[in-house]
Amino acid sequence: MTLEMNKYLQVRKAQAQGARTIEELKEISDIVIENEEELKEVEALIKSACKCKNVAIGTIVEAVKNGADTVEKVGEVTKAGTGCGRCKSIISNIIENKR
Repeated sequence: MTLEMNKYLQVRKAQAQGARTIEELKEISDIVIENEEELKEVEALIKSACKCKNVAIGTIVEAVKNGADTVEKVGEVTKAGTGCGRCKSIISNIIENKR
């Protein structure tokens, strides 16, 4: 990953606030994507919820739609949030918004 840590953290914070697209990310944060390489990295990151366990946002959304209504239940089904735990705020947001 060549994305600066500051930008990585901006993406993760915006995801925890509900950003699921580049457009939503730009609305929520003041991130500046400087080139095509950064854009590709941010697009890949925004599709990911849990980096430790390599779990996509869509996988968590599907688990929530199928009844996983707590971070722990999502973890049981997908393994997301069972590594370092930094993605738990993203998982909580998905549970709250069901998207």
